[in-house]
Amino acid sequence: MLKNPAGERGAFIAVHSALLITIFTLFVVLVMSIVTGAKVGGISSKNPVTIQITGHQWWWEVTYPNSQADQTVITANEIHVPVGTPVVVLTSSADVIHSFWAPNINGKRDLLPGYQNAVWMQVDKPGIYRGQCAEFCGYQHAHMGFEIVAQSTEEFSKWLEQQRKPAEPPRDPDAAQGLQVFMSHACVMCHTIRGTDAGSRMGPDLTHIASRHMIAAETLPNTRGALAGWIVDPQSTKPGSQMAANPLPPDDLNALIAYLQSLQ
Repeated sequence: MLKNPAGERGAFIAVHSALLITIFTLFVVLVMSIVTGAKVGGISSKNPVTIQITGHQWWWEVTYPNSQADQTVITANEIHVPVGTPVVVLTSSADVIHSFWAPNINGKRDLLPGYQNAVWMQVDKPGIYRGQCAEFCGYQHAHMGFEIVAQSTEEFSKWLEQQRKPAEPPRDPDAAQGLQVFMSHACVMCHTIRGTDAGSRMGPDLTHIASRHMIAAETLPNTRGALAGWIVDPQSTKPGSQMAANPLPPDDLNALIAYLQSLQ
């Protein structure tokens, strides 16, 4: 039988190298897990802010619960948190499996239909942090973003207090006409504006939509032009979304936008 010492040495080196790579990879994963665990484990559970996140195709419902129903805040896609304060996020899904992921803050957490999960986080530096659904959830999965706005305790308290208020009656004539347009068209079938008779929960709560940076789950900036395009033809931006087209006459569209932009 012929032997090939060179081949045997090569095979030994290959196996040895593969073993070293595997050990090194496992070591790195272990260190990262310990660091992440220490970071999460270091979050105090004393007096946390509780936020409920519900995933929808393809947007995020954000609720700040309160024992008094009229003090509960419901918004969409924009999560405000106080800096340096522990936050417990209770997650669930209204339809399919989603995954809540804010890569600069914490790990992923799946949102499951009919089941509530929880993730702890604490943001120690003010700023706006991008988040994203990390579980393929349908055609517009890539357009299911959110942002976490970390602000001082004082700024957060002011924001929360403002969000608790119902929408103010429009003072501007165009905005007043816009309210009538909202209430007489398909908008009222899907959205809530507290302080009006619009109370549907099918789509995002719009009570303070003008206070948000983005619309359509971080897909478009919250500007007059983007808002108009989203209202008239949402399918061109997010095909398959449940937002229906609203081909309004120009005067009605301008009035509706004036009203929505008054909802600070």
